[in-house]
Amino acid sequence: MAQCTAPVYGHRTASAAEACPACRGRSRSYRSYSYPSYSYPSYSPPQSSGGGRSGGGGSGRSAKPSWSRAGSSVWYTPAEVRALTPVRRSVENRAALPIHRNVFLCHAWDDRQGAAKDLHDLLESKGVSVWFSEKDVLLGTTLLREIDKGLANSRIGIVLVTPALLRRLQGEGIADKELSALLARDLLVPVVHDTTYEALREVSPLLGSRSGLSTAEEPMADVAAKIAELVAL
Repeated sequence: MAQCTAPVYGHRTASAAEACPACRGRSRSYRSYSYPSYSYPSYSPPQSSGGGRSGGGGSGRSAKPSWSRAGSSVWYTPAEVRALTPVRRSVENRAALPIHRNVFLCHAWDDRQGAAKDLHDLLESKGVSVWFSEKDVLLGTTLLREIDKGLANSRIGIVLVTPALLRRLQGEGIADKELSALLARDLLVPVVHDTTYEALREVSPLLGSRSGLSTAEEPMADVAAKIAELVAL
């Protein structure tokens, strides 16, 4: 007896059935077998408005860092996540220390009533305690001593990089001392405002090598939201 050439799955076409020695002549009544087809949903990461580079690389706000809490509406570029991860690790490692402030705000004296105060107010509105010279250095106290105490008692340092700060760094003032202490550890996040990382690298290659955040790519309020998430425990 002739053996069917497709005993398990049958013939997929009428011509195949006609060519089979066992099924020849029955092709008119043959029903071909077709495998079910499956479609898989494609994934498109959420995108927020804006984009571009932050601190020298990465486009599209499509990343969520491990420290971002469920339901957070804050999105990051991959470059921002890479830059902030070592700082976050330092925050977690210092969690048990008797820290008095979340953030030490390093800024140029000329910005104390402008951009520095704006960033301070935004951070405090999000529940972030900030060491800010305008309120933490009292009359009659030694400025350098108060800065040392502020650095020692803050989880991380934020340096607000503005044209005024670049001028101060060229003069090697107090801001330079603050940066030296913060650069010695993974505790520093540059926030570039009204200038560029390229301009910063020309003045301070060491500080410019640290990627961070930029108000050229997103509002100051969004920068503050990212810093708030970074220091939250």
